[in-house]
Amino acid sequence: MFGMPGGIEWIIILIVALLIFGKRLPEVMKSLGKGIVEFKKGVKGVEDEVEDSVSKKPDKLETTDKKHDKIEMNDKKNIEEMKG
Repeated sequence: MFGMPGGIEWIIILIVALLIFGKRLPEVMKSLGKGIVEFKKGVKGVEDEVEDSVSKKPDKLETTDKKHDKIEMNDKKNIEEMKG
């Protein structure tokens, strides 16, 4: 029902854009293109950071939360008790 515009629709969109923007249309399209390029660079940068953080394997996980350490020690004790 709603898809990409066809040939006639693009012509109508172009005519409306010319009426609205007139002589400034090339400037508007240039700044729109720059905005899209900057957005893609930002997305690429975020993707690279995520890939780097996922691919790195930490040598040792350290926690600063003492509560977490206590829970971990209790879990180890429970596991050893279960093993018998």
